[in-house]
Amino acid sequence: MTTSERATRTGPGIPPAVRRSVMPDVIGAVAVGTVIAAASLWVRGGGVQAVVAGGPGRLATLGRLTGLIAADLLLVQVALMARIPWVERTFGQDQLARWHRVVGSASVGLMLAHVALTTGGYVAAGRTPVTVEAWRLAAGYPGVLLAVAGTAALVMVAVTSVRVVRRHLRYESWHLLHLYAYLGIGLSLPHELWTGADFTGPLAQAYWWTLYVAVAGAVVVFRLGLPLYRSVRHNLRIHAVVPESPTVTSVYLSGRRLDRLPVRAGQFFNWRFLGRRGWSRAQPYSLSAAPRPDLLRITVREVGDGSRAARGLRPGMRALVEGPYGRLTAAARSRSRLTMIASGIGITPMRALLEAEPYRPGEATLIYRAGDVEDLTFRAELDRLSATRGVRLVYLVGRRGARGSWLPAPVGAGAADDIRALRDIAPDIAASDVFVCGPEPWMDAVVRTLRRAGVAPEQIHRERFSW
Repeated sequence: MTTSERATRTGPGIPPAVRRSVMPDVIGAVAVGTVIAAASLWVRGGGVQAVVAGGPGRLATLGRLTGLIAADLLLVQVALMARIPWVERTFGQDQLARWHRVVGSASVGLMLAHVALTTGGYVAAGRTPVTVEAWRLAAGYPGVLLAVAGTAALVMVAVTSVRVVRRHLRYESWHLLHLYAYLGIGLSLPHELWTGADFTGPLAQAYWWTLYVAVAGAVVVFRLGLPLYRSVRHNLRIHAVVPESPTVTSVYLSGRRLDRLPVRAGQFFNWRFLGRRGWSRAQPYSLSAAPRPDLLRITVREVGDGSRAARGLRPGMRALVEGPYGRLTAAARSRSRLTMIASGIGITPMRALLEAEPYRPGEATLIYRAGDVEDLTFRAELDRLSATRGVRLVYLVGRRGARGSWLPAPVGAGAADDIRALRDIAPDIAASDVFVCGPEPWMDAVVRTLRRAGVAPEQIHRERFSW
């Protein structure tokens, strides 16, 4: 295929599909390599021989292995959410958050296994009661009592991260509790470096200190330093606060040299607004309009304490930002045809993308799902985009249909009807890049329908904002 043919296939301004990046493989290899390195330290310290030899020491030896891998996975878990730019760009924050939860659960499970196996090994060797041996270990070894407190903090974080528990917590409460993970890791560090046989040799110390410093440095640079630098450099301040509906508010922000802020339509920032209650807890909001050199806009639906406070923001208030984050951008596109499927406040990144994206009249379709006509945020703006740029608009209004359907009743009556309705609404869906944004269960239903309708996984682009 020639260059001109590729340009014709991809449309004006849309880059042709490029060769698959090696970055996912490199990053994955580094993460797996750290686990292998931690296990190698156990092997080097005679772990295999001790297990093969059997006897009471076998349990304690296995406890050493689970402790090493748990410590390594704790650091991998922190690195996953350290907002390292090239990692976030490669996988997207929603994918990293899912891995963060999986790795966190594994690390806490291995940590509890470490405690049980180590205590069991000492009990078997000394033939003492479990409670007596547990107290002797906690009180008699340097740093172990701190590690017990750290384990308790990490278990609390793990329990409150389980989906069924998260649903009963406010975001603000969950966010505060989640910070105890850093405390738990910090409290575990002394006992590892003071009493851990696999942490104290020259090679082990070099490895663990390198890993700890690298992860801590990533957190300091990318979660603290870079956001502070961008906030100071661009001096973002509230320009205007505009109610869109009784429950939806748009916030316009002006600043200095916003053209140098590396943000694209479809991305989001974590926002803190100084001068109001709760400013210390960042809230993720997408841009709801294409970024301009002099102005940014976000739009907030009232669902919690942080979002409810948006209506009380005042012009002149300063904003601190972390980001930009997200892969729901033009970089994901490989086709000229574009279909966007949004529900609720998920319309915000779609609205920005429709304004900024290159497409010809008739090549872009927006399917907008809402419970009521009054819930169709930006309807006037979308109608203008339809008139000026030829966007095809499909409004789906009404209560949800059959269970598991993403369509309103009576359209959404089951899986087969969902596929038929999708193909009726967007006949060229299989040849389109499809962007999806909305509540997580609804997005899952949309993606299931897309896949059954023949849309390839690489054509489906979505961003989860659930916590």
